[in-house]
Amino acid sequence: MGDDPERLYRLDGVAHIAGVINDEPQRCISSMQQQQGMRLDERWFRLDEPLVSAFVERWCPETHTFQMPFGECTITLQDVAYHLGLPVDGHYVSGCLTDFHVYIQGGRPAWQWFQELFGDLRRVPRGADEETVRRFVRAYIMMLLGTQLFADKSGNHIHIRWLPYVARLEEMGGYSWGSAALAWLYRCMCRVANRHVLKLAGPLQLLQSWIFWRFPRFRPDGFDSFSWPLASRWSGYNPGVSEKGPRVQMTRLRIDMLQPWNFIWMPYSTPEVVQVVHSEVLEPRHTALWCSVTSLIYFAVVEWHQVDRVLPQFGGVQARPRPALNIDFLMSKDGRGGDRWFPSQLQH
Repeated sequence: MGDDPERLYRLDGVAHIAGVINDEPQRCISSMQQQQGMRLDERWFRLDEPLVSAFVERWCPETHTFQMPFGECTITLQDVAYHLGLPVDGHYVSGCLTDFHVYIQGGRPAWQWFQELFGDLRRVPRGADEETVRRFVRAYIMMLLGTQLFADKSGNHIHIRWLPYVARLEEMGGYSWGSAALAWLYRCMCRVANRHVLKLAGPLQLLQSWIFWRFPRFRPDGFDSFSWPLASRWSGYNPGVSEKGPRVQMTRLRIDMLQPWNFIWMPYSTPEVVQVVHSEVLEPRHTALWCSVTSLIYFAVVEWHQVDRVLPQFGGVQARPRPALNIDFLMSKDGRGGDRWFPSQLQH
């Protein structure tokens, strides 16, 4: 990549802030989120584009790790659980919209089913009944899924693939949303490693929060108190509007000078974090996956959780890592165009 300031950063300027739908149903929405295991926080923060861009330049698609002066490190399922509060155990998030008829009774047109599912979302009436609130819950969750966890480069579109999921709210807590979000972040960073790709999408708040927690030298001042999930610690953060090109160059230099003691290998063992963490995150069915070398599935996206290369992040001693797994075939599948490959085909 050259030194043209217009090409020094690979973000599209999207603020990445989820708004609050309405004050009145917020309590009901929060309650529904907790019931379904969707513990996302509406208090998001602005993205520091030069910072994130400089870190992404250190991403290695072959190993799914950041190549730092002191060695390798990466975002793991443990980080997703702590930063976003999402379940990492459960059904994989996948499927195909050819199965849409299963969710539409009586053979009605999809647009009619969509209107009945969501209704009029312009304003929540006072004293709204449970069904009305559920419509707003569906819209709220679709907004979080489409613009936060699984955002694409369009910045203003939400894929209809989420309709079957929000149609069955009671089942949403049974999916591994954490692994799906991590798979999408991995894929987005792997794509932007190609110099012809200029824009980065994905759950970038997760990436930025991970940087702040793991690298104190890049952490903003004045954010010493935190709650659950841990990414909410940076609520209200605004990096300013200074020139992005010079900031990218400065961040690169600061990364080049990093030493092993500049990286916090185990940031979640402090008493302050233990006091706010939710017990569900620490259930064995979730924690067992944190250290697992396994696949991460998000529809046609299949990435690899290669934590065997970052054992010190779990208190272990790093041995010589094995050669990186060749997943070029999986990397070539993204579900776009005529590519309709889905993980369910692995069963045949």
